[in-house]
Amino acid sequence: MSDNGAFKPRPDSGNLHAVQSKTNPLGKDYFGEIAINLKDMTNVRTEDGLTIIRLSGWKKVSKNGKTYLSLAVDRYIPKSKETPAPAPSQNKSGFDDMDEDLPF
Repeated sequence: MSDNGAFKPRPDSGNLHAVQSKTNPLGKDYFGEIAINLKDMTNVRTEDGLTIIRLSGWKKVSKNGKTYLSLAVDRYIPKSKETPAPAPSQNKSGFDDMDEDLPF
């Protein structure tokens, strides 16, 4: 949210601002928005039917001196399930050139 109150959406980013005066002790402490491109839901984690979106936040100060949190979505990058094949052993036993067809 900029100082004039208009949030300029950028993919995978947003802001949270502190409520200046709470009228209800159970009311929210922060408010804001985050822009997520739902058509591009690649590199996100799903667990038990829920989409897990990891966020990062940076404490910043606006031009008018108010502190807020700038947010960004951390896209999940899955580790490759393929593990490289072990390298062939360079330690030969000395019997590697023998025929496996033994006469006995």
